[in-house]
Amino acid sequence: MNASRSPSEAPPPRMERLARLPVFFALEGKRAVVAGGSAAASWKAELLSAAGAAVDVYAEQPSPELAALAGAAPGGPVTIHSRAYAESDLAGVAIAVGAFDTDQEAAGFATVARAAGVPVNVVDRPAYCDFAFGSIVNRSPLVIGISTDGAAPVFAKAIRAKLEALIPFGFARWAAAARRWRTRVQSADLPFEGRRRFWELFTDRAVMDPNRDPDEADFSALVRETKDKSDTWQSGSVTLVGAGPGDPELLTLRAVRALQAADVILIDDLISPAILDFARREAKKMMVGKTGGGPSCKQGEINALMIALARQGRRVVRLKGGDPMIFGRGGEEIEACRRAGIPVEVVPGITAAQGAASRLKVSLTHRDHARRVQFVTGHDKGGKLPADIDWNSLADPKATTVVYMPTRTFAELAASAIDHGLDPATPAIAIARATRADQATIASTIAKLAPRLDAEVASGPVLVMIGQVFAELMLEAHRESSTGRSVEIATLEEGGIGLYGSSVG
Repeated sequence: MNASRSPSEAPPPRMERLARLPVFFALEGKRAVVAGGSAAASWKAELLSAAGAAVDVYAEQPSPELAALAGAAPGGPVTIHSRAYAESDLAGVAIAVGAFDTDQEAAGFATVARAAGVPVNVVDRPAYCDFAFGSIVNRSPLVIGISTDGAAPVFAKAIRAKLEALIPFGFARWAAAARRWRTRVQSADLPFEGRRRFWELFTDRAVMDPNRDPDEADFSALVRETKDKSDTWQSGSVTLVGAGPGDPELLTLRAVRALQAADVILIDDLISPAILDFARREAKKMMVGKTGGGPSCKQGEINALMIALARQGRRVVRLKGGDPMIFGRGGEEIEACRRAGIPVEVVPGITAAQGAASRLKVSLTHRDHARRVQFVTGHDKGGKLPADIDWNSLADPKATTVVYMPTRTFAELAASAIDHGLDPATPAIAIARATRADQATIASTIAKLAPRLDAEVASGPVLVMIGQVFAELMLEAHRESSTGRSVEIATLEEGGIGLYGSSVG
């Protein structure tokens, strides 16, 4: 039996160190100075004008680009002064940018600007910069800035191109509508939770129909829908969310939305920490540890905590590894919520078996080897091997079997399966921490695998997958071991090969 532990609040994650602090200057109607007449100076002047600044450019020889910009500024006016800048030109300025050919000129400009208390940037001279311009994705008023701290500008541009492709241009219209409606939402007869619900519905509608210009009918519909759902957000809710096997990129979009909307997240110990990077930072995180063989919170305590939090009006996310409906006790938690009258939803996740198979590049239903896939638990409520396992099904040579939570009982399971007719040479693959960077794999046979589990799997969730679909994987591992081509082969012994890494072959 597992030792008992109580739910506990997880400490909030600390912000990782930043190379640059991303900030957005409000420049509408303020004065900015650009010193220099090159094309680079012209581009910076255009950015400042687009942000609403009145830009004074000081250049003895203005480029044609600057002259053209002055005649067609995108925002605030651009005025060209055909002379070098003077110290007095920086009085009362909000921001200053210089473009110079030499370090001496750059240092002089930076010194003057700082003496005047003006934040300064000198193009391509980071030593003289108080701030940096990043690559920009413009869906104003939605604006995204990307910085690599000057380390890889081309990389930043590639990321910008990716984001440009992902973010519809129509988001600019939705962001503008949000700015128009914010004051009206704040003054509406809605409590804090209702206002947040309004913006969640707003976001859902924008994502579903990004290229339409939202109008007054949308505002009225959103307010009405928010009020219609008032009973739900006032009473709170529970969402069971599948976190997948570990790789955060395998989260579904719906799972990310649930994490970003949660007030409280109840977390198992085996959840990959990187998953929580997608959660709303303000959400309270609570550990309700359930680990195989270690101290665990009782299921009844977890159920009671979920219900109590939901009754306080909180939106509770119960975050589970893999899929909540595959050996995740999802049924018990759904039943508890229903008995308590708490709204409950389920967000499915990629199962550990799917994730492991994808990393191994093995089809669990390869038509030459398998007719079905079966999921089996390695232990019952008491922590022992279940007494009602269908051993004939487990011994079926045309089945692929996935054993969840197998470590304590696998020796007994393997022996019984062999006793009931399973070929002792049947391939068996153990995968620890599937899809994570430190995934570890042991390829063996059903007869030889059990003694190696405790010795070679240190920690983390473990699966054992059994069946002829893994035969080619075993042969490939043997071939690579004999030729010395794979650095991931750790050991070669009779009946098994130890494989460590994120993939095989």
